[in-house]
Amino acid sequence: MPSEPTAGRGSRRARVRLVAALAAALVVLLPLAWLWAASLVPASYSVMTMGLVDVGGGAALAHGHLPGAAGGRDVTTLVEPDQDSADVEVTLTARRQKVTVPGGPTLTAYTLNGTTPGPTIRAQEGDLVQVTLVNESVPDGTSLHWHGIDVPNAEDGVAGVTQDAVPIGGRHVYRFRAMQVGTYWYHSHQVSHEQVIKGLLGAVVVTPRGGIGGDVDVVGLAHLYAGRRAVQGRSGDVPVEVPAGKTARVRIINTDNGIMPVWVSGATFEVAAVDGTDVNRPTPVEGAKVALAAGGRVDLRVRVPASGAAVRVEMGGAALVLGPAGSAAPATPAMRAPTGVVDLLTYGSPAPLGLDVDHPDRRFTYSIGRRPGFVNGRPGVHWTVNGKMFPGAPMFMVAEGDVAVMHIDNHSGETHPMHLHGHHVVVLARDGVKATGSPWWTDSLEVGNNQTFDVAFVADNPGIWLDHCHNLPHAKEGLTAHLMYEGVTTRFRLGRDTPNTPE
Repeated sequence: MPSEPTAGRGSRRARVRLVAALAAALVVLLPLAWLWAASLVPASYSVMTMGLVDVGGGAALAHGHLPGAAGGRDVTTLVEPDQDSADVEVTLTARRQKVTVPGGPTLTAYTLNGTTPGPTIRAQEGDLVQVTLVNESVPDGTSLHWHGIDVPNAEDGVAGVTQDAVPIGGRHVYRFRAMQVGTYWYHSHQVSHEQVIKGLLGAVVVTPRGGIGGDVDVVGLAHLYAGRRAVQGRSGDVPVEVPAGKTARVRIINTDNGIMPVWVSGATFEVAAVDGTDVNRPTPVEGAKVALAAGGRVDLRVRVPASGAAVRVEMGGAALVLGPAGSAAPATPAMRAPTGVVDLLTYGSPAPLGLDVDHPDRRFTYSIGRRPGFVNGRPGVHWTVNGKMFPGAPMFMVAEGDVAVMHIDNHSGETHPMHLHGHHVVVLARDGVKATGSPWWTDSLEVGNNQTFDVAFVADNPGIWLDHCHNLPHAKEGLTAHLMYEGVTTRFRLGRDTPNTPE
């Protein structure tokens, strides 16, 4: 038989190679296309449909108690029950405007009543607080979250979860009873990665009915404006009059996205409280700093020397200078942060926790990682929670009254300040080493890379609560999960066809 022409054989081989190449490309591209399509977030969706329900080894969910089930309690019903007249009543008007930070930059910022930070809200324990938020000119809408205050869920201020963002010309009223003595702060939870960075925030101080024992009460809210740290809205040194021999309770608030070193030069100090909870039997600290987590607060007790020499409370680029009127404590190049760090795992003395952590009702794992993939159609290396990328992060399900223990591990390559809304957690162990100091109750916990924590909390505040990284760009990029109570629902929605973008 005549042989096939060489040109014919070459053409056939070329076609085979082309088909093989196309098949290989489809093998690669079809799964990628499916992953891309599966990652797309709907134009409008409920937070209750995100991720898998994790019951933490507890009782299986009863019919009718699944998230979104008919007959559940809507978050709008979880309000402050007391309708009496408010003891503390504040109106905060949000604006987008140009501001000049004294001693610092001029920038376009978000303000409350014309300033950033906004007014400090002060209340006494048990006061009924009412805050009216008015949006005069914040273009994307706004809201107020009460960071560290375990308010009723309807008052949590998370756009798309507990309310709609307040549009220009709109207003929203928040009401809660200030039952937690301590240092807290408020900030926007609508486009938070932008609005908080640009200044839509302020301090909240709740004092005991009997006062703070004669200490001078000093607020030190720290914030980076265009990369330059300011305290109480001023860059550089901020003088605070404290008489010689008197003690000040200095309430430091880290409103930024990273750890802030805090230390005292010119005197010893005590760590009196962490995230609003007093430390049991604090001891004097000298030659060490507090590594304050993003979103975290620490109260320091500092005594001004009887000589009247000023004391500096340093915050890594800015400082409060405490002393009699006219005193000064100039910074010098030698005033660098100490290398030692106050270890809150061992600081202070033990005390009863008030809950049984050995026999919890729920056990959860919150494992933070990172891997290639798609989030809402965007390719990249994205954060994961328990191996899942947004919006597949878990919903940790509890029933009211449960004691829950959570194991947090971070293998993502970066540190993450983890913040659970509506609750405080107590640290049981770090890297497997049990806590031996004062009970370390916190709501803003810095979890370093390759670090683990075991924490516990009581599910005593029904609702739908964010549990997210408070490095706010990380939250925007998907490092967000939720704590959900059985039988609680929300009518609010997220997505591009809604006004709500909480992160």
